[in-house]
Amino acid sequence: MANTLSKKLRIEGRIKLTIINKINQPSDLKKLSIEELEVLASEIRDLLLNKVSQTGGHVGPNLGTVELTLAFHYVFDSPIDKIVWDVSHQSYPHKIVTGRKYAWLDETKYKTVTGYTEPEESQHDFFTVGHTSTSVSLAVGMAKARDIQKQEGNIVAVLGDGSLSGGLALEGLNNAAELDSNLIVILNDNEMSIAENHGGMYRNLAELRKNNGQAETNLFTAMGLGYHYVEEGNNITEMIKAFESVKDSKQPLVLHVHTEKGHGYKPAVANKERFHWQMPFDLETGDSKHTSSGESYDSVIVDVLDKKIKEEKQPIVAITAAIPGLFGLKELQKLHPEHYIDVGIAEQHSITYAAGLAKSGAKPIVFHSSTFLQRAYDQLSHDLGINDLPAVLIVKGGRISGGDPTHQGSFDIPYITSIPNIIYLAPTSKEEVQAMLHWAIDQKEHPVAIRIPERGFVSKPIDEESFHPLEWKIEKQGEKAAIIAAGSFLALGRETVEKLEKQGIEATLINPRSFTYFESELLNKLQEDHQVVVTLEDGSLDGGYGEKISRYYGRREMKVLNYGALKRFNNHQTMEELNREFRLLPELIAEDVLKELK
Repeated sequence: MANTLSKKLRIEGRIKLTIINKINQPSDLKKLSIEELEVLASEIRDLLLNKVSQTGGHVGPNLGTVELTLAFHYVFDSPIDKIVWDVSHQSYPHKIVTGRKYAWLDETKYKTVTGYTEPEESQHDFFTVGHTSTSVSLAVGMAKARDIQKQEGNIVAVLGDGSLSGGLALEGLNNAAELDSNLIVILNDNEMSIAENHGGMYRNLAELRKNNGQAETNLFTAMGLGYHYVEEGNNITEMIKAFESVKDSKQPLVLHVHTEKGHGYKPAVANKERFHWQMPFDLETGDSKHTSSGESYDSVIVDVLDKKIKEEKQPIVAITAAIPGLFGLKELQKLHPEHYIDVGIAEQHSITYAAGLAKSGAKPIVFHSSTFLQRAYDQLSHDLGINDLPAVLIVKGGRISGGDPTHQGSFDIPYITSIPNIIYLAPTSKEEVQAMLHWAIDQKEHPVAIRIPERGFVSKPIDEESFHPLEWKIEKQGEKAAIIAAGSFLALGRETVEKLEKQGIEATLINPRSFTYFESELLNKLQEDHQVVVTLEDGSLDGGYGEKISRYYGRREMKVLNYGALKRFNNHQTMEELNREFRLLPELIAEDVLKELK
């Protein structure tokens, strides 16, 4: 394996470093020879792989941008010259040479630096960013601010070829062409998005690569931008020459750089999609240390769609926006390639495309993560909601998380349930996922979103004949206190009921099955022999499900306790810390209930 640690050093957890110890800030790179820069590139790859193989993280994107990063800081003068990383998931090498190498050298400090750019960490980072296609628009704004204040410095945006399919990137490029001043867009073309690229513009990129940037058709020059091409983007000498040629440019331009995703680590090169982001893995073989076995919600959903497609009652189309691996959709693609579409990084298009399909008699099933679906809020409202079209959305990652603030799953309940006509379902088990998906596909009245449970795989039989996703299920009948526990938090509800039982309170437990519907008759009946209603939801309280219940009881004597997350961007806190802060522990909830019952 080129540029990786020797087996002995991997086992001992030591890395032999000669150059990196000299690098404490970007200006230190300017003192190095080309040969020393090449050694440094190898050392950085060793550091990256050593840490990420233990902690998990973005592998391929960072391995591919080592030379680009070193060359940038060798030629330019950060932070006077400013670099904006798109997504910023490829900024590990940048962090290492901008004073944060300790987070890769010292195991005890692995978690002290985020996986994305963070202005609070360094003057060389300018935005907290973790979503795609933003860098050009951000850079255009920075360039305009520089010009209007008559300041100096280069503004550089790094944009991946996968990110280019996001509409915001094209909007940024379109407006960049009107700048009559310095703006450099590095198009990091590794021929990949998270998975493979999709869309017509990639034919032009392929043509440009084939002809060393000299193709007759050029997307960027057609937009009024200058254009330069670098074939060997993983060659430090070539990258230095390229950066020196465009530094201090007086016009906006694109520097099209051909790199290799995963460069220097054979498993990452051989399996680019899997190594885009990887759980901890064996550095020698590339095999994941966390292997899943048995059923998953992904396999359950694929199985339902496989059967539905074979029935041929409806023309089903499964849609993903560049994240098929998150849902196991490659298996569905193998089974029914004509029923599978990857639109690339284009969340807005995926929803409006689904609206067009639904209007024309097809049945779209759109797969999104909670944190990426928010990018298509207008399309959910304007194209699906207003037109009340029966598309189906599968939402994963909807949960309270203490991870990076750019990837929060806490807000989908408020933003989806705020839109009229969309039904948002909250299954709690494999059987409910199956039943709800069948119902959502068969019904033709409304758009339906299904929030997949996130806290472990649960299988619990249901009565399929009597099951209806919009009817509440009383899991346990009691009195005095009622726990309404939605989706993933049904288990927390059960544990809370058990805690109350030990205190002599036989509480009621309700599975509402939906975030958008509630049973007025049952809520009214609870007033007869209950004093407290508790709502549990795995998401933000502001605008969430619990607030709807509180509003219902607003003028009545019923006491309502809402449990979920505060409205904020959590930043690298543990779930243990958050659960205690938000009182999402059965003993704490039971304690609060007992106080209200006194």
